[in-house]
Amino acid sequence: MSILENQSRDFRIQIEPIFEMLTHKKKELKRVEWEALVRKTEQGILNSPNQYLVDIPGNLDLIIHYLFNQFLNQFDVIIIGGGQSGLAVGYYLRRTGLSFIILDQESEPSGSWQHMWQSLHLFSPAQWSSLPGIIMKGGSDYYPTRDEAIEYIKNYENKYNLPVKRPMKVLRVQRERGLFVVETPGDVYYSKALVSATGSYGNPFIPDVPGVKQFKGKVIHSSQYYSVEEFKNMRVAIVGEGNSGAQILAEVSEVSRTVWITSKEPRFLADNIDGRYLFDAASQVYEAKLKGKTYHPPSLGDIVMVPAVKEARERGVLQASLRPFQNLSPNSLIWNDGHTETVDAVIFCTGFKPSLDHLSALNVLNSDGRVSTEGTRATNLENLSLVGYGNWTGFASATLIGVGRSAKQTVEEIVRQLDAKAHGNNG
Repeated sequence: MSILENQSRDFRIQIEPIFEMLTHKKKELKRVEWEALVRKTEQGILNSPNQYLVDIPGNLDLIIHYLFNQFLNQFDVIIIGGGQSGLAVGYYLRRTGLSFIILDQESEPSGSWQHMWQSLHLFSPAQWSSLPGIIMKGGSDYYPTRDEAIEYIKNYENKYNLPVKRPMKVLRVQRERGLFVVETPGDVYYSKALVSATGSYGNPFIPDVPGVKQFKGKVIHSSQYYSVEEFKNMRVAIVGEGNSGAQILAEVSEVSRTVWITSKEPRFLADNIDGRYLFDAASQVYEAKLKGKTYHPPSLGDIVMVPAVKEARERGVLQASLRPFQNLSPNSLIWNDGHTETVDAVIFCTGFKPSLDHLSALNVLNSDGRVSTEGTRATNLENLSLVGYGNWTGFASATLIGVGRSAKQTVEEIVRQLDAKAHGNNG
């Protein structure tokens, strides 16, 4: 017997006396009693009965239906991940009337932002770092801090009263009788549509460098970096030429001797170019694609010159970088030409891969760990969407401002798909 069949049987046993009571009172069911059911909704016992206020007796079956769905933790849509992407999808879903829940493995709101290093500054001004509905405070020339981003996302979740359940780690997702079956350590949830919005922060990438296990110093990924305190007076190698590498280099170089390792010569954006221009470029690519055209924006650089990076430039920290080393000895980096650099610590700012292990049982993961998508919609499994993983799930979708567009498109597609299925049209 399946999980769904077991829970259906248990529901029938428990609901029978409630059903009999409601049936006997069918003609007497007053609005005051319905309002009690609405209070139950607010407590999470029902999903959303408000649309059935007009004819209480005639909608008794719908009441039972919603009780059944809630008993089974069944929703129209389940969103896995309660960070910026999941919240953006929730923002648009709340306008549709579809029942949904957001399952988030974090114990606190704000997604991966709460794990970022202390001194982090966004590389886009506040006005270009906002989710749909609320503009982040600060205007067009202020680069918000990590703590300000955390506070903004917490306030966003609260303002829209989004139904986030945490901490709730999703172990596995399966398909059963046309529903997604979402397993967590303590419960099972069901939905007609599923949105994966787990991002990539939980899957940091460190290159497989020979000798790393023999190295006696400290080796971490940028996702594990929090502040400079633990690196004072050390010799530290920073590996990676992206924004995180440049910002961490700028900070660590103030208290330590540093060596910067990059796969190519770092490319710095002009001082007046930041994330807002990168988003505009991504938008032009997106709009061209919608029209069946191709647009290649000019290559301006990779590293945004936020204040800390500008200051590091003035100190000469950014002037030289070395290409990748080949292996590690117990206390050094070693290159093929015999060059060595003695270091006490290595910080890999080498990016992330999508966190999609929870989808492995659906057999949709490709060899690169991604899912084949058209926009945010999975092409090889109906009613599965992926939001916020980078350009392959929507241009600039891994950014605060960019994910809103992907979220809106995703919800519009979900509504169309579920409506078509309800009317017997799967085309």
